[in-house]
Amino acid sequence: MNIDIAGLPADRIVFETSPLAELGLALHALSEPGHHPGVHGWATATAASLEPDLADRLHEAEFLWRNTFSDVFMPFAGVRGGDGRTGATLAEDLDILDKLDDERFVAAALEFTCASHYATGAPSPLTSDVMRTRALDLAAARGPQQAEFAQQLLNDPASVRRWIRRLFEDCEQAFFADTWRRVQVQLVADARHKTELLRRKGLDEAVGAVSPALSLNEGGTRIVVDKLTEGRTNAADPAVGAGLTLIPTTFGWPHLMVLHAQGWRPVIHYPVHRPELPSPASVELLQLRMEALAHPMRMRLCRNLARSPYSTSELADSHGITAPEVSRHLSVLKKAGLVTTRRRGRYVLHQLDLTVVTRLGSDFLEGVLR
Repeated sequence: MNIDIAGLPADRIVFETSPLAELGLALHALSEPGHHPGVHGWATATAASLEPDLADRLHEAEFLWRNTFSDVFMPFAGVRGGDGRTGATLAEDLDILDKLDDERFVAAALEFTCASHYATGAPSPLTSDVMRTRALDLAAARGPQQAEFAQQLLNDPASVRRWIRRLFEDCEQAFFADTWRRVQVQLVADARHKTELLRRKGLDEAVGAVSPALSLNEGGTRIVVDKLTEGRTNAADPAVGAGLTLIPTTFGWPHLMVLHAQGWRPVIHYPVHRPELPSPASVELLQLRMEALAHPMRMRLCRNLARSPYSTSELADSHGITAPEVSRHLSVLKKAGLVTTRRRGRYVLHQLDLTVVTRLGSDFLEGVLR
């Protein structure tokens, strides 16, 4: 994924906090606790304390945040003629959400129903009969609950907007006010630190501090995001309003999310760093490792190398193949970072790096969830 920043003034790149965006990920963690083992205790306690009425209403709209979470939670990026700034409180963020026009609100609410049209600028289902029919068909394919929501949204967006605002306000009263008080200090400190890093050391340093999955291209005209998702957006588009917003979250890991909808300011929503979290493997390296292990002979070699160090000739004798064949397989495993090598006297010994192999499952999960 790429974010074009050519010609973007440095002061248009901002780090901010958003209570509404954090609520979105908190609701996602409640719906998908398996994605977020670090907040499992919070999710369990919060879910158990919900009043039945609120729990039922959250269930009605959970497709807005269950897969990831909808752009409804970042309205500051979509208000036409807005300044791209977030609210200091949830109420202020919800006031910004009220300023989002109906077409953009509906597009954001149907983001997952009509995912294939997310970045294409397709006509609104409020004005296009073709898109309306398609939206309702896709919603129906996802079940009666989503079909009913989509029908109501298209028939009377104002009532759905009021219903969602009340839902989020009730979430604040039930659990999110306490949660936000607890995490706000860390988020504000992180945004302040990254802002200072950007000012003193430049965008390259600031981007690297946000996530190892972010980098600047050689010319400094593009931020490259190491995600399986394909997408491109322009942070300097005058039709939208030049700007790039980066928002930290305590609930986000392992997700690194990029808002790249056409006509919206790009947003990078990133998890704050925690010392216990390992650095993520790049998607390219993850693919290299999985391909290296897919070969039957290399799998058999790994069986030996997992138990103890072996020389090339020992592996050749054990598997009935030539030493050059073993060397070729070992070269693939080394390139993928799966095998370590050390010299003992006149012998070169190879061994499987168990730590790296152990990380493969979580690396894969993080890669597809990032």
